[in-house]
Amino acid sequence: MFEVPILIFGALLIFAYGLFSRMSERSPISAAMVFVSVGMAAGPLGYNFIALGMTSATARVIAELTLVLVLFVDASTIDLPSLIKVKALPFRLLFVGLPLTMILGVLVAIPLFQGMGLWTICLMAFILSPTDAALGQPVVTSPVVPKKIREAINVESGLNDGIALPPILACVGALSAIVAHTGGLQYWLMFTLKQFVFGPLLGSLVGWVGGRLVDRAAERGWMHPTFQRLAACSLAILAFALAEKFHGNGFIAAFFGGLMLGVKTHAVRERIHEFGEAEGQQLALFVFLIFGLTAVPKAIEHWDIQAWIYAILSLTFIRMVPVALSLKGTNLSRFSVTFIGWFGPRGIASVLYLIIVVNELGLQGNERMLSIIVLTVLLSIFLHGTTAVPLSRLYKDRLPDRANTANP
Repeated sequence: MFEVPILIFGALLIFAYGLFSRMSERSPISAAMVFVSVGMAAGPLGYNFIALGMTSATARVIAELTLVLVLFVDASTIDLPSLIKVKALPFRLLFVGLPLTMILGVLVAIPLFQGMGLWTICLMAFILSPTDAALGQPVVTSPVVPKKIREAINVESGLNDGIALPPILACVGALSAIVAHTGGLQYWLMFTLKQFVFGPLLGSLVGWVGGRLVDRAAERGWMHPTFQRLAACSLAILAFALAEKFHGNGFIAAFFGGLMLGVKTHAVRERIHEFGEAEGQQLALFVFLIFGLTAVPKAIEHWDIQAWIYAILSLTFIRMVPVALSLKGTNLSRFSVTFIGWFGPRGIASVLYLIIVVNELGLQGNERMLSIIVLTVLLSIFLHGTTAVPLSRLYKDRLPDRANTANP
C-alpha cells in the first residue's frame, strides 16, 4: 500500500478543515475529535496508509516544538502580579486544586495498579493533571457563561501545564536513574536540580530582555508588525535552545520566558499572542493527528477494567473533588463549582508530555501507563467536546439576568 508522508497529509487535513472551520463552531464535533479520528483511521486501526511511531524523530520534533510554543504563549498571556495579588478563582484552582488533583490521582491509582512502581504511578497522575480549555472551546467563548467562570477555566488551563512540568520532570529523572543504573539516584537528582535552576534563569532572561528589545524597537518604528508577531516563536525557541545548551531544562525555560516577557505595549503583546496562538493551534492539530495515529493503536490492547475505572475517575472524582475543595468559601453556586470541575479536559499538554516521556524512557515497560493516559485523553476529547455547548447553554436558564453574575 502506498504510504502518505505525515507532514503532507497533516498539512492537507489542516487546510481542508480550515475551509469549514466556521461551520464547525456551531457543531458539537471539535477539531480535536476530527484529527484524532482521522489519525486512527489512517493508522494501524484503519486503512494503515501512514507509517509513524511514537518514538520517531518526526513525532518528537513536532511534540517538542509544540510544547515549547504552547508553554511560552500560555505563560505570556498571564498577568502574574495581579493573579497573586487578587488570589481569585484561578489562583485557587492552580495552587490548591492542582496539587490536590495530583495527590488524589496518585492515591486512587495505588490500589488499582499494584504492579506499577510508585514513580510510574506518580508520573501518570501528574501527566493527567493539566487541563486543556481548547477541548471545550465553547465554554470559554460563550457569552451565556459568566465572565469570571470563563476566565477561571481559561487561566487555569494556560498556567497549569507549566506548573505541572517540574514534578513530571522529577519523576522522569527518578525513573531514568532506575532504568539506566548509571550515576545513582544522587546524580540524577543533582542533574534535575540543575535543570530547575538554569531553565528558569535563562528563560526569564531571554523573555525579559527579548521582550524589552521588541518593545523599544516597536515604539521607535523600527520593527514591522509582522516581525513583532514572529517574536513569539523566536523567543520561545531561543529560551529552549539556550537552556538546553547550558544543561537547563528547555521546556521550563520556555515557560518562564513567556511568564517574564518584557513587552509592556498592549498592541505588541496582542500581535505576539495572536501569532503564537495561531501557530500553536496548527501544531496542536498535528499532535492530535499523531496521537490518533500512533498512541491509540499502541494503547488499545492494554485497556482493561482498571484502566477504564481510573480514566473515568480521573475526569470526575479526581478532578472535581479538588476543584470543589479549592473553591470552598467563594460563594459560587453548586452548579458553577460542578461546571468548573467537569470542564477540566485532558488534552494537548497530557499528549505532549506523554510523547516526550515515551521518547525519554522508551515504550518497553511503560505500556500500562501509556494505555491509561491515552484512554483518559481520548475519553476527554469526545466527552468534553460534545458536552461543551449544551452545558454552557444551561447557564442561560439559570442566569436570566445577565447583569447579576455576582454569585453564578
